[in-house]
Amino acid sequence: MINKEGIGSNGGSLSIFQQFSNILRKFDYQCYLIIKRAMDISISLIGLLLFSPLTLIIMALIKLDSKGGAFFQQERVGKNGNIFNIYKFRTMIVGAEKEGPVWPKENDARVTKVGRFLRKTYIDELPQLLNVLKRDMSLVGPRPERVVFSERFNRTIPEFKKRLFVRPGITGYAQVKSGYYDFSRESISKKNHYDLCYIRDSSLLRDLKIMFWTLGFLWKKIFQEEKRS
Repeated sequence: MINKEGIGSNGGSLSIFQQFSNILRKFDYQCYLIIKRAMDISISLIGLLLFSPLTLIIMALIKLDSKGGAFFQQERVGKNGNIFNIYKFRTMIVGAEKEGPVWPKENDARVTKVGRFLRKTYIDELPQLLNVLKRDMSLVGPRPERVVFSERFNRTIPEFKKRLFVRPGITGYAQVKSGYYDFSRESISKKNHYDLCYIRDSSLLRDLKIMFWTLGFLWKKIFQEEKRS
């Protein structure tokens, strides 16, 4: 049926409804990004202030345990393929990759004594709150991959580049579902699937859930494994 203005009452109305729905979705997503950024900044600032005494202690322990600086920088691939330096506490001996990039292992011989504890508790990731403040990263998102491995996965894993549509995160859906230290092709493909699911269905509620899941994951990883050992 055609109305007096010559607009189809079915097709035209549906088209307008779709356009209005798209505008609402874009508006909702922009609101989500604003709230997400505000949450990133506030939690990062609070975390850096609360953990500043612990940071000084860790820096001293690292220096006493092995030669080299307390912090470690490494190039990672961020949003839209931009390269940035990720910050961590140093957990390996100096020159650990003198023969080239190597996948980290759960019981890596290159890891120092203090570094083993920092990795087990994931405290080595704490300096990445600075990356969040610098807008390199977010609290929640796909983990940022190293340049050499990102290029490799772009060639071998379908849709791996789509992870770069959003900022990488300190924690993410893939990490709480699949863990950190399994780097087989099957595991990387599975993590990529989880990352794409997160990007497709991203919301403030899901971010909060992932943060709580991360706390549960850390509790289980640290305390339950400690009891078994």
